[in-house]
Parts: sequence; structure tokens; C-alpha cells
Amino acid sequence: MDYQRKPLPKKVGTIGFTLLGLGLILTVISFAVNTQRALFDYLWMFMFMVSIGVGSLGMIAMEYLAGATWSTPFRRVSEFLASIIPLLPILVIPILIGMHSLYHWTHPEAVAADKILQWKSPYLNITFFYIRLAIYFIIWILFLILFLRNSQRQDETGGAESTKKNIKLSAPFAILFLLTLTFAAFDFMMSLEPHWFSTMFGVSYFAGTVLCSFAVATFCTITLGENGYLGKGIRKENYYSFGALMFAFDIFWAYIAFSQYMLIWYADIPEETFWVLMRMKGSWAYASIGLVIFNFVIPFLVLLPRSTKVSPKLLKGISIWLLFAHAYDLYWIIMPSYYKEGFYFGWSELGAMMLAVGIIITVFRYRASRTNLVPIRDPKLESGLNFHLN
Repeated sequence: MDYQRKPLPKKVGTIGFTLLGLGLILTVISFAVNTQRALFDYLWMFMFMVSIGVGSLGMIAMEYLAGATWSTPFRRVSEFLASIIPLLPILVIPILIGMHSLYHWTHPEAVAADKILQWKSPYLNITFFYIRLAIYFIIWILFLILFLRNSQRQDETGGAESTKKNIKLSAPFAILFLLTLTFAAFDFMMSLEPHWFSTMFGVSYFAGTVLCSFAVATFCTITLGENGYLGKGIRKENYYSFGALMFAFDIFWAYIAFSQYMLIWYADIPEETFWVLMRMKGSWAYASIGLVIFNFVIPFLVLLPRSTKVSPKLLKGISIWLLFAHAYDLYWIIMPSYYKEGFYFGWSELGAMMLAVGIIITVFRYRASRTNLVPIRDPKLESGLNFHLN
């Protein structure tokens, strides 16, 4: 089968650069107009990008560990999306510079007057925060390099040796993926309200991250397949597992979110309940109800029928929906710490998300122009193309 490399259309690059440019301009203006608001918007954008990049790297590891064949023709999509990870240490710089405006626990006078913050200070202190970030980035970048090196080497050498190496790498990374993602959620988002804690918060972010990474991979894969970039052997049945996995992780996200709420409600501890009460005041109450409908009810009903899971058009639509839903979820988590009186969305928030999408598209096209879109000599490729529903 012919897998000759085809460059993506120039209009893809144009769209990426346009969104990147407009998003950057709006973000700079936002920082000039209202620095604190811009920092919260930027944090929201950053955590969305962590979900896309690190979640896609987690998908690669899951494929190797599970020995999946159906996803082999599409693995490069996740590799390209994960390639935004090396940018994360650069993108985090504005957050580090503006930490005092974001995080109450960074103020020594606040810690000195607060027994809870004093108790948490061995973990919540700036030096240890920097050390943890360095560990996260080193782990993510190191495993990205190793996974991609073995995958691309297989295009040249063929054989199963590169696959075996990546399987061995996937076992430790699966554990590190869960740990680093969980603690990154604690550090960047949960510590916005340092008195609050939830042992399920990291699992909730993990569920949303995996759902988001499957959604973006679904959209990119189907779009590439419809335009002939993945060869001629792709059929609609090849997309079934994307729909099934989005359905599964949407239910998992809802289960974790409900469990977290139920435990907080049942325990009725002031240090926990205030976080939920913040999201039940004013227009945030409507946003909270909307989150349940937008992030669970509608995707559940759409993805429930088997026919949806083999319909490229419907899968593309619901994948875009779920990407917006994850952004909505992150906004609901982060922004009440700034917009305390009610839900608000304006040009500053729009600029932050345009910047994120522009970076993702630009990096994806750059990587796609230099690497085969399909792992052409992977021994599992033909099995993946010949995937059939029972």
C-alpha cells in the first residue's frame, strides 16, 4: 500500500499562524489591561495544553501496553500532538513570573498568619514548586524523545524491536504519567484555593485529560483519513474504538466528578464545602448545571448508539464538542477563584484559547511535514487496517 508522505495543505499552516498571531496579540493586550485576569486566563490555557500534550503521550503508552492493533495506523497523530510538550517549560514562564497574583500561599505574610498554610508549607513553597515542575517536564520530555525516536527508527529498520522497546518504556511511564499529571493538577489548580483539598481532584483531571486527548486524536485522525493522508485502507469501522473510548471516559469523568461532590457533601467539612459553594453562587450555579449537561448528558446520549461510533461525521462533531467541554470543565475549576461573583467570558479568555489552538495546529503541521503520517513499517499496521467489528 502506498504511504507516500504528503505535506498538509498550506491553509492548515495559515489557520494555525493566524490563530497563534491573534491569540498572542489579545493575550499581550490582556496582560497590559488587567494582569491578574490575564494570568488566570493564561493558566486555563496552559492546563488545556497540558491535557492535549501529556494526554496524547499517555495514549501512546496505553497503546503499547495494551498491545492494541486498531490504533496503529493512527499513532502518529498522538505523537504529533504530544510534540507540544517541549514548549510547556517555555509557556509556563508567565505563570511563574505572576505566581504572587495567582497563589495566596506564595505570600510569606499570609503563611505566617494562617495555621493551615503553615501546616502545608513543607509542600506549598516556591522552591519545592519549582523542583516539582522541573521533575514533571524532565519526565514528560524524556519519554517523549524516547517514544518518538523508537517509533521513527522503525520507519527505517522495520521489525518489532522498536515496538518492544516502547512497550518496556510504557510500563514505568504509565505510573509516572498518573503521578505527574495528578500532582500537576494539585500544584497549578487545586492550590489556587490552598485551604481546600480533595484526594479525587487529580483523578478528575486525569479523566478529563484522557477524554480530551481521545477527542482531539479522533478529530485529527478522521480529518486526515477523509482527505487521503492515511492511505486508502481506512474504513469507518477503523474509527469505532475512538467512539467507544470517548464514551467510556466520558462516563468515567462523570463518575469521578459525582463521587467527589458526594463525598464533600456527605462529610460537610468547611475546608471542603466552601469550594463547592463558590460554584453554587450567582451565575456560577447555572454554569455548574450547564457543565453536567454539556460535559456528560449530551455526549452520553450521542455516543450511546453503536451507529454513532462508526459515523465519521458524528464522531468529528462530538470530538469537537468534548474538546469544548474539557475547556469548560477547566474554566469551571480555575476561574471562580478570580470571578467570585459569577460566570464571565470575554475577549481575554477568547484570546487565550486562540493562542492554545494556534500553537497546537502549528506544531502539528510542523511535525507532520517532517515525519510519515503513518508508521509505515510497524508490524501491526496491516492488522490495524484490517480491523473488523464483531
